[in-house]
Amino acid sequence: MGFFEHLEEFRRRLIVSLIALAVTFTVAWSKAPVLFELLAKPVRRFLPPGQNLSYTTLTEPFLLYFRVALLGGLILASPVILWQLWLFIAPALYRREKRFAIPFLLVSVFFFLSGCAFGYFEAFPAVVGFLVGIGTQFNAVITINEYLSTASKIILGLGLCFELPILIFFLTRLGVVSERWLLKKFKYAVLVAFIVAAIITPTPDVATQTVFAVPMLVLYLLGILISWMFRKRKPKES
Repeated sequence: MGFFEHLEEFRRRLIVSLIALAVTFTVAWSKAPVLFELLAKPVRRFLPPGQNLSYTTLTEPFLLYFRVALLGGLILASPVILWQLWLFIAPALYRREKRFAIPFLLVSVFFFLSGCAFGYFEAFPAVVGFLVGIGTQFNAVITINEYLSTASKIILGLGLCFELPILIFFLTRLGVVSERWLLKKFKYAVLVAFIVAAIITPTPDVATQTVFAVPMLVLYLLGILISWMFRKRKPKES
C-alpha cells in the first residue's frame, strides 16, 4: 500500500470502530445509572453510613452518565475495535502470519477484559481504601466526576497495560525485538512499569504502585516467553 492507501484504510477502520462505539454507547447510556452504581461499590464500602458521593454543579450528573456510558461503550466495543486494529495491521504481515487472526482477537479481548476486571475488582478498591483510610479524621466530600476520573483511569489503564504481550508478539514478528533483547532490558522494564504505575495511580505510596507494577512485570515476562515461541527462525542451511 502507498501512503494515501494507508490513510484510506485507517479511515475505514476508524469509521467502523466509531460506529461500533456509537452502538455500544447507546446501550450503555440506557444503563448508565446502574453502571455507575457498580463503579461506586468500592467507595461505598469505606464511606461512613449515610454518606454519599457529591456533585457541585448542575451539569455534573449529566456529564457523569455520559462518561459512564462512554466507558461502558469502549469496553463493550473492544472486540470490534481490536478486530479493526488487526485488519489494519494484517497487510504488513506474511500470509502464514495472518492465520493468527482469530487467536489474536480472542487473546487480545481476553487480556483487555482481564486488565479491566483486575482494575475494577483488585486495584481500584485498593486505591480507594488507601485514600479514604488516610482521611478518616476529615469529612469526605468526594465528587462524582472526580471519582469517575480515577476509576476510568485505573480500569482502562490496566486494560491497555494487559495488552503488552500482544504488542510484544507483533514487535517480535516484525523483527523489532527478540526474547534475548527483552530479557536484557528487564531492569529498564521494571523502571518503566513503576513509572506507568505512578501515572495510573493517584497515590504516591510504593505499596499501591506495586499492585499495578507487579502484574505488568508478569505480563512482560509472559511477553518474553511469547517472543521466544513466535520469533522468526532462520531457515536451516541445506
